[in-house]
Amino acid sequence: MGFKFEKLDVLIVEDTAPMRKLLISVLENLGVKNIMSAPDGEKAFEMFQKYNSDIILTDWLMEPMDGMQLTREIRKNPLSPNRMVPIVLITGYSAWQRVEEARDCGVTEFLVKPFTANDLARRIVHVINAPRDFIETQDFFGPDRRRRVNPNYRGPFRRENDSAGHTPIDIELK
Repeated sequence: MGFKFEKLDVLIVEDTAPMRKLLISVLENLGVKNIMSAPDGEKAFEMFQKYNSDIILTDWLMEPMDGMQLTREIRKNPLSPNRMVPIVLITGYSAWQRVEEARDCGVTEFLVKPFTANDLARRIVHVINAPRDFIETQDFFGPDRRRRVNPNYRGPFRRENDSAGHTPIDIELK
């Protein structure tokens, strides 16, 4: 891949100790030198405020704060040191409804368990080498949720109903 993993600071957020150890092992084998971990979103946000990691790998279901709540904190809390940090959600839930919920929450990428070391490496390289624009509206802050590129697109609106009271300047790109 030609990517310099050793330069990354990664925060792993996973409540299950064996999965945390597995993720650490995979990252070490990829060459990542700076790895921190937290057992839940609450502790992870505290660590993120202090260390400002380059990327966050988080599980979905955890107590007292899960991966979705952590993502919201990072994206919306004024105490967040980097609201645009890449967040990769790693979960066993792959239903489209879950993927949409994660996307709408501000997750950057989605990785379904079980995964391979190569799957994880590709997600990390992708979020670093091909960062998505961030969108800020009244109801949302996070990576642009639109991924499809239509070569025939020729106008300011991307959806049929965009012209119904919305103008392109309603959305501020970051």
